[in-house]
Amino acid sequence: MNENQLGNYPYVRGRRLRASAAVREMVAENRLHTDDLIAPVFVMDGDNQKQEIASMPGYYRFTIDLLKKEARELYDLGVKSILLFAKVPDALKDNEGTEALNKDGLMQRAIRELKEAVPELLLMTDVALDPYSSYGHDGVVINGKIINDQTVEILSRMSLSHAKAGADFVAPSDMMDGRIGAIRDILEDAGMHNTGIMAYSAKYASCFYGPFRDALDSAPGFGDKKTYQMNPPNIREAVKEAQLDINEGADIVMVKPGMPYLDVLKAVKDEVNVPVSVYQVSGEYSMIKAAAMNGWIDGDEAMMESLIGFKRAGADLIATYFAKEVAKKING
Repeated sequence: MNENQLGNYPYVRGRRLRASAAVREMVAENRLHTDDLIAPVFVMDGDNQKQEIASMPGYYRFTIDLLKKEARELYDLGVKSILLFAKVPDALKDNEGTEALNKDGLMQRAIRELKEAVPELLLMTDVALDPYSSYGHDGVVINGKIINDQTVEILSRMSLSHAKAGADFVAPSDMMDGRIGAIRDILEDAGMHNTGIMAYSAKYASCFYGPFRDALDSAPGFGDKKTYQMNPPNIREAVKEAQLDINEGADIVMVKPGMPYLDVLKAVKDEVNVPVSVYQVSGEYSMIKAAAMNGWIDGDEAMMESLIGFKRAGADLIATYFAKEVAKKING
């Protein structure tokens, strides 16, 4: 290459801003913080036990005593919010989710003890009937159909039960029509004005939930969830659902799953004026873990790349089973 050829190269060279780790970090357009993270956690009955979830390598169900220690560790790492799910014994399941309303049930006891053990923790709780349903569906089943309005009435009472136990936010994950407004009404009527709602606004009927259903033993006993969860080809519908939930009183809206729905996340973020969360679901976690365990990808790099993708698409908050690992990596 001669001098004349060299002279044809541009004055503007993008590689100058990629030349070292220091400059790359300095000009990074998005950053991941521990404050962005929500850690989903699973609680089960018993004492001094934790059980690894076979389809989620490295992830566990905890009894309440050990979950309190896990919550404290998460908080000390900078993960200040957890999303609580309860694994209910089959003997306590029925079609109306009766156990979900038990003020001394597993979920309610866990809320009280977690708030006592780590009072500064932001505690969010799952509101849905599938962990309590003998059918494994998110609603009451009559003649093979999931009934909307009767389900909403139960979900409202369930939310109030969580709020009274000490939940900071309830997180309805059921996708029933009108449930956000009904929950907001019952909370307001009870004087629970400061209890927030994180609505699963755009929750798709996805194949990526399989490992989660193993964790809670909550797979549907018949059919599927396509009559209430969203149809994967649709994006405008997601924006509409988010706007409806905000109008009904949602404080935060969510897109779920995450990685296959980055376009949906961006579309919702562009149209709403409340914080937007995204859920990196169990199947996403397990795919990365499985590929890493087989030596096909660098697990840490894939974990961080997937999460910064959510930030780039507009996520304010990220619920992820990687929360603890990510916090350790961020903290160095």
